[in-house]
Amino acid sequence: MLASLRRNLEFVLEWFIIIMMVALTIVVIVAVLFRMGGNSLSWYDEIAAVQLSWITYYGAALAALKRRHIGFDSVILSLPRPARMVGVAIAEFLVLGFFIVLAYTGWQVLQVLEGDMLVSLTWIPVQLTQSVIPFGAALFVICELLSLPEYWRKTAAGISLEHAEIEEEVEAELEKAGAR
Repeated sequence: MLASLRRNLEFVLEWFIIIMMVALTIVVIVAVLFRMGGNSLSWYDEIAAVQLSWITYYGAALAALKRRHIGFDSVILSLPRPARMVGVAIAEFLVLGFFIVLAYTGWQVLQVLEGDMLVSLTWIPVQLTQSVIPFGAALFVICELLSLPEYWRKTAAGISLEHAEIEEEVEAELEKAGAR
């Protein structure tokens, strides 16, 4: 069940980020075309910045789910097993603690922003645009927790997630080269 939930969440996050990237690309192209025509869009800078922050926060959650965020596999794996597992536990505690505090603080900020609207598009609440902070942080925590059991098992076994991916890519390229 956990694996199914993880796959479904990964699918939803990937498609959400793809849609956001396409939307951002369209906004940028439209803004450039308008600017070339001598008519700048008043809302472009504000909306593009919001879209970019959403891509960043939700992309970070996807990276956590896939365990592709910044890590120190080589350092952790160089430690003896008991110390390695303590290191993983401490690192997870710190990361989760940070994002829990970020989610809580982001929620408090949303309360302060109640009633504020964007400057250029006065019908869009600032709470909506800034909701990415607490929701993105909470989603990061969920993704980190969903990916933790597999990461724990592989780290305990001395398997690097970073090196495994590199080795798979090398094998795939060697197969391609051998097939020619």
